[in-house]
Amino acid sequence: MRLSDQLHRSIESSQWMGWLNVHDSDSMVRCIPFNEYMNHCLYDEQAGYYKSGKVRIGKKGDFYTSSGIGSVMGEMTADYAFSLAGVMEGCHDIIEWGGGTGELAGQLLDRWNSSQPEWAAQLKYWFIEDNPEHVAAAQNRLSAAAGSITVNCLSSVEALSCRWDKALVIANELLDAFPVHRVVCQGGRLWELGVASDRQAGFCYCYMPFNSLAVAASLEQSEIRLLEGQETEVNLAACQWLAAASRQIGAGWMILIDYGDTADELTAPHRMKGTLLCYSGHRTHDNPFRHPGEEDLTAHVNFSSLLHQAGKLDMETLFYGSQQQFLLKQGIMTELADHEATDPFSGAARRNRSIRELLLGGMSETFKVLTLAKRDR
Repeated sequence: MRLSDQLHRSIESSQWMGWLNVHDSDSMVRCIPFNEYMNHCLYDEQAGYYKSGKVRIGKKGDFYTSSGIGSVMGEMTADYAFSLAGVMEGCHDIIEWGGGTGELAGQLLDRWNSSQPEWAAQLKYWFIEDNPEHVAAAQNRLSAAAGSITVNCLSSVEALSCRWDKALVIANELLDAFPVHRVVCQGGRLWELGVASDRQAGFCYCYMPFNSLAVAASLEQSEIRLLEGQETEVNLAACQWLAAASRQIGAGWMILIDYGDTADELTAPHRMKGTLLCYSGHRTHDNPFRHPGEEDLTAHVNFSSLLHQAGKLDMETLFYGSQQQFLLKQGIMTELADHEATDPFSGAARRNRSIRELLLGGMSETFKVLTLAKRDR
C-alpha cells in the first residue's frame, strides 16, 4: 500500500476533529496532528523517507551536511571531541546518533587514527543509523577508516537498550528531522495545525483545538508569543531524545550540531510561516503534502528549548554558538594552506575553498553547535 493511501486511511479512521476554517463551525473534518503526519512520512517502516529508498545525503541525494564540504568540519570536531573525552580516564566510547552514510564518522576515525593513535586504539565507535542504504554505504566507509578503532553499527531500537558509563555522544543533523507539532495564532487564539484529507484533492491543513499541555509548556518556557496569523513549530521529540540519551551515559558529553536558533529568532516577525521545509534533489519548498514519504521534511531546532531541557537534566552547557564561531574557536584559520599553484583543483585549493564555505557560506550562521556535559554523581 502506498504511503498516501495509508495516510488517508489513518485520517479517515482518526478520532481527532478539526476545522477547515476557524470562522465556519460547519467545516469540521477528521484529521491527525501534523507531528503524526510527519512521523508517517519520515519513519513509516515500509515507506518512510528515512526508513526506505535510496541514499538521501550527498550529491545524488536530497541535501548536504557540513561533513560533505571537504573533511575540515569532521577534523575540527574530532580534535574537539578528543579535548573533551581524551582527558577523562576510562572514556573510550563514542556514540554517533543518526550517522547517515558515515561521512562524518569516517572523518572522525581518520583524524583520531592519525593524530591520536594510542587513544584511538582504545576506542569503541557506536554508529547508529536506520536507513538500510545509508548503513550499507557507511559500512564501506567505516571499514576503510576504522584502523585500530572498534566500530559497532546499531539500529536506533538496539541503541536504546544500551548504556555507557563514560561516553561522548555526537548528533549531527539529527534533531531537525524529528516530527514537530505546528501551532498557529488565528482569531486571537492558538490552534494546533492538523492534517485533513480528500481522496481527490489530497491533504491539507486544518485547525485543531489547542489542548496539548506539553506543547503549551514548551511555548511558555521559551516565552513564545505568536502574532496574529503567525505559525511556528514545537519539537517535543528533540527534548525527549535529549532526556533519553542523557540517561544512557553515566558521565560524559554531548555535541549537538544542527540548524536552528533561539526561540526569539525563530518566532521573529519576519518568520510568519515558521521554518518547515521540504528537501528533494537539493531544492526546497514549503508544501509538505506534495510527495509524502518521498521528500525530507525538516524544521529548525529551537535551541532555547534544548538549553532549558539540559538545565532540567542538570547538564552543564560548555559551548553554544554558530558553526562559524565553533570553527574559529577550534583554530580553523590555521588549516588554511599557503599555495602558489594556479591549479584551482589542487588539494590545497580545494581545502581552502571548503574552509571558506564553512565559515562564510549559508551554513556558517544557520548551523549551531551545542556542547553539554554530564558529570559523575
